[in-house]
Amino acid sequence: MKRAINTDRAPSPVGPYSQSVRAGGFLFVSGQIALDPVSGKMLNSDVGEETHMIMKNLEAILEAAGLDFDYVVKCTIFVRDIRQYARINEIYAGYFSGPHPPARELVEVSNLPKDASVEISLIAALNS
Repeated sequence: MKRAINTDRAPSPVGPYSQSVRAGGFLFVSGQIALDPVSGKMLNSDVGEETHMIMKNLEAILEAAGLDFDYVVKCTIFVRDIRQYARINEIYAGYFSGPHPPARELVEVSNLPKDASVEISLIAALNS
């Protein structure tokens, strides 16, 4: 059985998908870009600003499911420019304070929605 979990503290889906889906002991969170959930505006003047907004959106979705970043077991990061890896990684690392950060891959892509530089999705274990 699966159940969608959404929150108004993160951007609303712009297509036929949920912010996250709880199923089989996991929470699958859709890719997030740097959309401000209050204004609906894209924050993409700086990759650092984008990454912080994405992580805050992911945090809001995790909290709606009763979780936090300690429950995250896997992240996928899509970037338009691999040379921005160090800055993204620096900010990303600040959200995972425990001794066991999640598994992860970072993939360079040719384009992302709304001219984003970064998109991040994640999977969290419900019982970590």
